[in-house]
Amino acid sequence: MAGLVAALTVLAASAGRADLVEDFYKGKQLRVIIRAGPGGNYDLYSRLLVRHLVRYIPGRPTALPENMPGGSGLTALNYVAEVAPKDGTVLTMVTQTFPVEQALGLNRNLKVDLRRLSWLGNMSETNTFLLTSRFSPTRTLDDAKRRETIVAVPSTADVTAWLTTLLNNTLGTRFKLVAGYPSGPAMNLAMERNEVEGRGTTNPRTMLVGAPGNDAGFHLLLQSGLRKDTDYPEVPLLRDLAGNEEQRLAFDYFSKMGALARPIALAAGAPPDRLAALRAAFKATMADADFLAEASRQGMDIGIMSGEDVQRIVDELVDVAPTLRDRLRQAIAVKAATQLEGKGPE
Repeated sequence: MAGLVAALTVLAASAGRADLVEDFYKGKQLRVIIRAGPGGNYDLYSRLLVRHLVRYIPGRPTALPENMPGGSGLTALNYVAEVAPKDGTVLTMVTQTFPVEQALGLNRNLKVDLRRLSWLGNMSETNTFLLTSRFSPTRTLDDAKRRETIVAVPSTADVTAWLTTLLNNTLGTRFKLVAGYPSGPAMNLAMERNEVEGRGTTNPRTMLVGAPGNDAGFHLLLQSGLRKDTDYPEVPLLRDLAGNEEQRLAFDYFSKMGALARPIALAAGAPPDRLAALRAAFKATMADADFLAEASRQGMDIGIMSGEDVQRIVDELVDVAPTLRDRLRQAIAVKAATQLEGKGPE
């Protein structure tokens, strides 16, 4: 009898917490702060998520996407972590490079401890692809070793900048960076105008849709992640190119960023019951048929990772061994880059 009473007490308490969460979100707006301008991957994924996520949150809040570009995502992160309410009504997709920037001390303006954020989950484990336009003579990594190839990047702290610099410093490629492009569409336009030859992307599927000849519209030189994308088995994987132990350690570390392609977080301090409800809503959204169908129509890769798993990987990236930290810094040290005229780093 005592056991039954205890069980009923637990159920009543759980129901009470659920009612409190529902009462809180009823009539509220769930804001997603988008770290880039309209039209790019961060924008498309964030808007897709929040449209469907609110259907699974108790109280059914409305969705409000807000673009807040700047600092390669630092403006959005600082707003969410330092300014926005810490009540579970504001979330953002965090730039995947930030845990590495924190670990290696690469960004003096990054003050937020990524380990303290409340992570909802990750929308996809997506590799970073390095590609060149159909106009470029650089069609393979071997071509990139023989000739200078101009690559557009948002800033020299961008994952593509790190990837191309890592290749330059370890494998002898000759990529030249032009920094300051504010968005994916701006880089695509620069390639069409022959201002640059290539760029990086975490979602080649959306770029290849409608391109001349689809895959023939671009040359996919490399992918970086923990494993090859099953749709692109012929594209070389960075981890497979390591020629010695030092390269293996560096390639493995930076490849781990691919596991956090699109992580979603709240500021530290969100009430535990609301965080639990948002994590459950995130999980349900990632399995929702309408959500997946819309993602498929837009060529968007989806693959859920729990908030707990995101937390583990962030901790692993940030807490890098001191003996490895200096070698990693040297591996991605940009020796030269051109700043796009009239543009500061975004």
